[in-house]
Amino acid sequence: MRRPLVAGNWKMHGSRQSVDALLNGLVEQEWPEGVELMIAPPALYIDRCVGRLQGSPLSVGGQTCATQAEPGALTGEISPAQLRDAGCGYVLVGHSERRTLFGESDAVVCKKFAAALACGLRPVLCVGESQAERDAGQTADVVARQLQVILDAFGVGGLAEGVVAYEPVWAIGTGLTASPEQAQDVHAMIRARLAMLDDAQAQDVRIVYGGSVKADNAEALFSMPDIDGGLIGGASLNAEEFGAIARAAGRV
Repeated sequence: MRRPLVAGNWKMHGSRQSVDALLNGLVEQEWPEGVELMIAPPALYIDRCVGRLQGSPLSVGGQTCATQAEPGALTGEISPAQLRDAGCGYVLVGHSERRTLFGESDAVVCKKFAAALACGLRPVLCVGESQAERDAGQTADVVARQLQVILDAFGVGGLAEGVVAYEPVWAIGTGLTASPEQAQDVHAMIRARLAMLDDAQAQDVRIVYGGSVKADNAEALFSMPDIDGGLIGGASLNAEEFGAIARAAGRV
């Protein structure tokens, strides 16, 4: 039985004042049992979040990391070892904003995945297609390509040590959401691809959905058999909304 994961990606949002207010709201929420919970704040506020959330069911993750685990002359970068030292258990790798805005290739994403594993972090591998790629019928090819570089390096077992997040680029921050059936189709395709290599381990890989998930659509999405929770963007900046999404995961 795969344990659902509901993770919040705060992206480049927050100030000390607003982060403290959000954290206060989060610790007051009623969290469901059986659901793993994580937030990924801007790196500047990781220590603040780790300290405030001690004793709560929420863990903290990083939004990205360097391609190497060891210290080095990489000005402005944060190593996965430093994230681990700061109290993180997860790190996002390959988010579409990193791929498109910062030019991160599949090879770079693979290096980050490797560095995260080497430091004891669980990488959340983000995959997904653009609107143009979906319109061209290329969803399966794009997602398979993004997965394959990780599978070539680590196999299905490597993915099982982390999480796969299917985030259709056209649904991130746009208000558009894949229907539960559309999302399930891609999640099932991902799991079937993994099962071709190792069926037993494929059943252990958690595949979460991200893309304009809100309290009013979360339960329908999470009720799909291959959707194991969500990677939540804007809605995670509201404690009540994020709590409602988490509780939706606990009901399915």
